[in-house]
Amino acid sequence: MLYYAHKKEDGQLQTVRDHGEGTASLCARFAGAFGGEADGYFIGMAHDLGKCSEGFQRRLLEGGPIVDHATAGAIACAMRGRGDLACAVIGHHGGMMDLGNGRTDAPGDATCFGRMKKGMANGLQTNCPALPLPEVSKTMPFPEDPLAASFWTRMLYSCLVDGDYQDTERFMTGGAVQRGGFDSLEILLARLRDYIAPWQHPVGSLNTCRSEILNACLHGGQHPQGLYTLTVPTGGGKTISSLAFALSHGVAHQMERVIYVVPYTSIIEQNAAVFRKILGAENVIEHHSGVTWDSDGETSLAQCRQRWAVENWDAPVIVTTAVQFFESLYSNKPSKCRKLHNLSNSVVIFDEAQMIPTAHLRPCVAAIANLVAHFRTTAVLCTATQPVLGDLFHDFAPDLPIRELCPKIAHLFAPFRRVTFRTVGTMTTKALADALCRQTQVLCIVNSRKGAQDVFSHLPTEGSFHLSTLLYPAHRQAVLDEIRCRLKAGQICRVVSTSLIEAGVDVDFPAVYREQAGLDSILQAAGRCNREGKRPLESSVVTIFESELPLPPLFQQQVGAFRESATHDADISAPETIQRYFSALRSLLGDNTDDAGIVQAFQHGIAGCDMPFATVAKEFHLIDNDTKTIYLPFGEGEKIVERLRTGQATKKDYRKAGRYSVSVYEQHFVKLEAAGALWLLDEDSAILQDTSLYDEKTGLSLEAEAGQALCI
Repeated sequence: MLYYAHKKEDGQLQTVRDHGEGTASLCARFAGAFGGEADGYFIGMAHDLGKCSEGFQRRLLEGGPIVDHATAGAIACAMRGRGDLACAVIGHHGGMMDLGNGRTDAPGDATCFGRMKKGMANGLQTNCPALPLPEVSKTMPFPEDPLAASFWTRMLYSCLVDGDYQDTERFMTGGAVQRGGFDSLEILLARLRDYIAPWQHPVGSLNTCRSEILNACLHGGQHPQGLYTLTVPTGGGKTISSLAFALSHGVAHQMERVIYVVPYTSIIEQNAAVFRKILGAENVIEHHSGVTWDSDGETSLAQCRQRWAVENWDAPVIVTTAVQFFESLYSNKPSKCRKLHNLSNSVVIFDEAQMIPTAHLRPCVAAIANLVAHFRTTAVLCTATQPVLGDLFHDFAPDLPIRELCPKIAHLFAPFRRVTFRTVGTMTTKALADALCRQTQVLCIVNSRKGAQDVFSHLPTEGSFHLSTLLYPAHRQAVLDEIRCRLKAGQICRVVSTSLIEAGVDVDFPAVYREQAGLDSILQAAGRCNREGKRPLESSVVTIFESELPLPPLFQQQVGAFRESATHDADISAPETIQRYFSALRSLLGDNTDDAGIVQAFQHGIAGCDMPFATVAKEFHLIDNDTKTIYLPFGEGEKIVERLRTGQATKKDYRKAGRYSVSVYEQHFVKLEAAGALWLLDEDSAILQDTSLYDEKTGLSLEAEAGQALCI
């Protein structure tokens, strides 16, 4: 009897065997990048075993009820002693389940074992002559290391999901989707060499140092695959230098792609623009919330290829966020996990590596260590303020050395020093505002939105600007454009901002005031002072002060580490001070580097439940999302927000609406709602109804008068 897996609208049918063999071939090829060919081929053949049943054939051919077609293949995996493969197979559509406990789980429990026991009780068949299963090892990789085994399972799951999708896509479209077609890393490296050729004859000491860093990275092919740091001072050209290492290293080791992981979308947009200019726009894929790949009518083949590459990162250069990267690595959903196998045999650059949230430092380091140790990935931690992570990497990959690409760090930092640091004591808001008013152009960065508004309220209207996340992104961009124009024209420009201006925002002030924070934040702030290096170091002053307002809890450990490391005679920008700071911070953090208990969950299970993929996916969020979204009907956002209100918004509208939104904590959201200021979309989002609460200078006010709601 022939069993069918898919049916096209014209009635054409694909057999289960054809689909199984097609998926298995793709899955084995993908898994071959990390030595998992046999496991990949087996799960590709087994994943749709449940379609060899009367129930599924009736549903496919006649429109019968939904049939579970994944459990039979999972049972076939488990019968061969491979619970890890069972997790991959059972979740290839709905997402990986917790493996559970084979002894205690009851039929029907929400675990892989529970579902398999229910299937066996219902008499699911796990043998089908129409779909013969190959041999597979009965030994799971890394039996002594459950965390490593979980990453192996997740990567195989990624191979299966992508192989299944691509084989189905190929059948359903008749091969119309043409994936790939990008330029090779060899071609991209040649383009980069042409671009940087004029830099090989530097003029001046700074350009000589930049050239030294760049050329050290261009020799990336001489280094083995592994784990690296790239510690480059601000202004040292780390974006191009890290690209040079990635391409030369990738070409030398016949690797597939370069992946940039950055903390902010503002940095992504800047870096991606540089990469597109050098390498060709068609070869660079941005994957983050600010980019829309939905098709509006006719698109070119190159655009289609880019849109398809977002699904599985099958492109030579990917630029993404740390949130997208790490949350995908701990996800259990097909759409998020599909791309993970393409991390194998890739160079991954972690830009501004010090910004990995400390509350999730341990699981993030665990992910990087496992990628490098087991999946032929080369990782580079790239920053001017290199965090101290050697002990954590040793925990997960004891034999993995960490090598610095530019070992002459101290020699390189001195020429790039562009500011003088001055530390003062506590400053009242009034005293701080008076000090700012004595400057024609000055930037002041504080630790809270309330602090920014308080200081701003004491400044004269002319030439004063306020920046915080209470301004919607499109508005912030317009304000920044005006700030840059005034700075360039030499006009009065006094800016009070939260830390959002520190990373990835290209502004150049002659003086900066920074409220005491972590040393990395202070040095980021210093990067906004004398950024172009055109002013004397002595007159480019970064003043570090303490506020009269209480220190937000979020900053307490960082400030404590700064005070411990920045002694009265210390050069706070020196590499040894930076290392002392991160060592002190790690000491203050203690064991608080895995708030969600992710590593423990995989190493020891949860209450007897092994491989808790679904549970971990719910718990792991790189940025704690305890905020709600308020959409603002201003400017170009007015029409978009109206479509949200009337229920006519598309997925593309929602993405664009992000440029006209503000995130607020729940207590502020509730207060605004109680005052009748909001029009609710759902429990987590609303439209600002009382537009008087949005100020052109300070953004959304969180203080609304009560009693404005209409009672009907």
